[in-house]
Amino acid sequence: MNPEPQPIPAECRRLLDREVRLFEEEYARHFLAGETKPRRIGAPYLLHGPVSTRGVLLIHGLMAAPEEVRPWAEFLHARGYTVYAPRLAGHGTSAPDLARRGYRDWRASVERGHALLKTCCESIVVAGFSTGAGLALDMALRRPGEFAAVIAISAPLKFKSVSSAFAEMVDGWNVLMRVLGGDRLRREFVPNDPDNPEINYHRCPVRSIVQVKALMRKVYRALPGLSIPALIMQANNDPKVAVRSGRRLHRRIRSAGKTYREVDFPLHGIVRGEIGLTVFADVEAFLNRLTW
Repeated sequence: MNPEPQPIPAECRRLLDREVRLFEEEYARHFLAGETKPRRIGAPYLLHGPVSTRGVLLIHGLMAAPEEVRPWAEFLHARGYTVYAPRLAGHGTSAPDLARRGYRDWRASVERGHALLKTCCESIVVAGFSTGAGLALDMALRRPGEFAAVIAISAPLKFKSVSSAFAEMVDGWNVLMRVLGGDRLRREFVPNDPDNPEINYHRCPVRSIVQVKALMRKVYRALPGLSIPALIMQANNDPKVAVRSGRRLHRRIRSAGKTYREVDFPLHGIVRGEIGLTVFADVEAFLNRLTW
């Protein structure tokens, strides 16, 4: 007998409405003509699976927005999962807004998303792309008993760009110039050539690179303590994140339920377009092996 469809719980609706209101307020406050994307790009969303108690907390990447992972979310929802895609602080608005935020702010966004999903799901997998993958691993490490598994796709353990190598130095210089009043000498942003220009910012705050690196250092140090099943995926010709990032993360994990997949693709973004279907098939196979 098939289970009866269930409506979205009232508490879940309340928390979702709160997140949407927060986005609307920050969208209006930080709107920047020529940079801010349409509202639909940045808004958080819930895809409710009315006959499933299994959920996926799905986290987008740096300079992106919940729209980045929508194809992945829709793939999972079509297979019966409830999916919530939170909006990370400073995203879906403007790059200057992002420049004010750090990984603890992004972590708080994910934690609120987890609280929301718990109101309508009994078992949850945390998953993410790029910086969202780092945040997914961070959540799994800090709250291992609350997730059935973790999925990390293109986690940025090691960036390839020269700007990332000197990000801490430039960020320190920017701080000094702010103190001394040398605004003209600051370099707060570096250009970004996104795979999805309709979604991502076209400039990246230097401070954000520093924050991602700090997050990934914490995650890497703690990974041996990960106790739940993990799927790590990486493109073998990623121009932004070194392929050894995925390999190193996988080796660092000691959980018996870990899986590593490498896909043949020349871009960082592997969760949209045709390559996404290949990635999603591996994700589905991983989820089907879980006992949750």
